[in-house]
Amino acid sequence: MKIDAHQHFWNYNAEDYSWIDDSMSKIRRSFLPQDLEPILQQNGFDGSVLVQVNQNEEENEEFLQYAEQNDFIKAVVSWVDFKSSKLEDRLHYYSTKAKLKGFRHIVQGEPDDFLLDETFTQGVAKLAPLNFTYDILIFERQLKAALKFIRKLPDNKLIIDHIAKPEIKHQSVNKWSNYMNAISKHENVYVKVSGMVTEADTKNWKKEDFSIYLDNVLSSFGTKRIVYGSDWPVCLVAATYEEQLDIVQNYFSKLSKTEQADIFGLNAQRFYNI
Repeated sequence: MKIDAHQHFWNYNAEDYSWIDDSMSKIRRSFLPQDLEPILQQNGFDGSVLVQVNQNEEENEEFLQYAEQNDFIKAVVSWVDFKSSKLEDRLHYYSTKAKLKGFRHIVQGEPDDFLLDETFTQGVAKLAPLNFTYDILIFERQLKAALKFIRKLPDNKLIIDHIAKPEIKHQSVNKWSNYMNAISKHENVYVKVSGMVTEADTKNWKKEDFSIYLDNVLSSFGTKRIVYGSDWPVCLVAATYEEQLDIVQNYFSKLSKTEQADIFGLNAQRFYNI
């Protein structure tokens, strides 16, 4: 099964999606299941993982409804308040939802030391007994805190979104690669090859811009812990669905068919328990 392990939906309004600024005007509209399904089919994908956008539980219910109505949505990654005194009750509620597989917090929008908060870390630790996953959404500058966070969560299934958003535009590599290599030593951590085109020069990127990052991810994490995701529709700011996919497919074409099958689907199935 081929899976796009990172995509979003939204009913656009300026208040909830104020982060979509003028530089992202291409995505300043609604994107819904009927928009994505034909794109997945045209590109040979059997399904997707729908990932949270807003930090509220109302969106969780909306996304779960999409998943119930659309078989191609194989998993949902939602949001929950990890610092809430009601966290355990909320997690037990969500454990009754078959397609809800994990959670995410928009840490990239938080202070750089956010992941060092013990209350937050202890909240994330409560995911492990229920076999929920956690997506780590950070910028490169937050990798130091992320490594410390990861060290405290050996029993959790963790995945780094968007290869930790290195500054591809400026070809920043060394510090990022050192931290990613250290993180890769933790066998419970996967990485998503996703969201790269929007970290590059969105108007003038070249395929070659991404090779050094993909080299590092492949050598550090190996083919069993790399997961492909499009980051659609955010990717449309810099590339069509086909263009961003071609970067990754072209790079991994040197691997065996079995290894490619892992990266483009089987690893996502294993990680998200699909």
